[in-house]
Amino acid sequence: MSPEIIGLLGLLTLFVLLTCGIPIGISLGLVGLVGLAVLLGPEAAVIKLGVTNFEVISKYELGVLPLFLLMAHLCFAAGASRDFFAVAARFIGHKRGGLALASIAGCAGFGAVSGSSLATVATVGSAALPEMRKAGYAPSLAAGSLAAGGTLGALIPPSGALIVFGILAEQSIGTLFAAAILPGLSQAVFYMLAIAILCAIRPALGPRHARVAWRTRLAGLKKIIDIMLLVLFVIGGMMLGWFTPTEAASVGVLAAFGLCWLRGAFTKTLITDAFSKTLGTSGMIYLIIIGAMVFATFISASGLAAYLSELVVAIDASPVVAILMMALILLVLGSFLDGLALMLLTTPIFLPIALDLGYSPIWFGIFLVRAMEVGFILPPLGLNAYVLQGIAKDISLATIFKGIGPFLIADLLHLGFIIAVPAFVLWLPTVTGV
Repeated sequence: MSPEIIGLLGLLTLFVLLTCGIPIGISLGLVGLVGLAVLLGPEAAVIKLGVTNFEVISKYELGVLPLFLLMAHLCFAAGASRDFFAVAARFIGHKRGGLALASIAGCAGFGAVSGSSLATVATVGSAALPEMRKAGYAPSLAAGSLAAGGTLGALIPPSGALIVFGILAEQSIGTLFAAAILPGLSQAVFYMLAIAILCAIRPALGPRHARVAWRTRLAGLKKIIDIMLLVLFVIGGMMLGWFTPTEAASVGVLAAFGLCWLRGAFTKTLITDAFSKTLGTSGMIYLIIIGAMVFATFISASGLAAYLSELVVAIDASPVVAILMMALILLVLGSFLDGLALMLLTTPIFLPIALDLGYSPIWFGIFLVRAMEVGFILPPLGLNAYVLQGIAKDISLATIFKGIGPFLIADLLHLGFIIAVPAFVLWLPTVTGV
């Protein structure tokens, strides 16, 4: 049996394990270990597993992940989680569809703190959904805007998904963060345009909210100015070369401790809870990364990625056509696979192909995370929809997915724009020299 066939069988086995509900980290590691044992022998496979464990755990760059997670949890403890929506609602809530627009703005702001799609939709949704329903918004628009806006947390820095990709692809996390800023902001603009068009066609979807005096609007800014300064200092410091990503995360943690103290949230219970959640999440992600590294080694040893790359070259497909084919596969897989599982599964296969086609690994990381985000709202899995349904149990999943429809169109247009104009992604890292 050829190594390529063994690699393909390993890939199919991985799909079966994931379908059976085996955790992604264990599935990746198990398939990778067995595959390496078949290709190289049991002793070589076990040695490779030990080397991979040591390399991952001792990797200096990986320290950025638990530090940014701790910063996010400390900001949650400081009570800074729902203020973004409240401030945005004061400024634009009086416009038609204004509270839905504020939800997008709130998700973008909170995404810069949390770095997680599910955390963003759960936190902003619990604050924004009752307000929109109280104002008479159609449940479909209210739920759809929040589900879509929640995906911003996966792309806007500091993004956990980009950190994981940077480690897997051995790329600069700071450069990935810089490259994600413009796509993240433009994604929010595309969502806002979708809301504006919907409410222009059907004004009843998003009635106007009461106008708030400027004095009240400016007073609301005081609630988020500290957290905004923290994010700008951390991300801006990386882009200006003041800090490495790990140093920036360390500075962010210290600043978040100060934020907790200033807001009167520096208590033993809250701090202990923040550390506990950070350790739990970090341990899970470390296991996933170790499994992904073993699986990537197996795929590389099998020659499957090289074979597929040669196949793409042999059929003489243009780079854009090849990337569109990848996007289609990612969207199909994303409809039933978790976003992180999708990234870890496809990176070892698609990244070498993209590099052979002449694409930048930094651009590919943004493209991959952007396609992964669509999976958060794509039926039938659409994890963000299920999180929202848990917040508002009287809104059916059918209604939520109906509301997501226009935002899916905006997603596809935005993804197409990123594919058509790669320079849009790479411009900021080039200008800043990150």
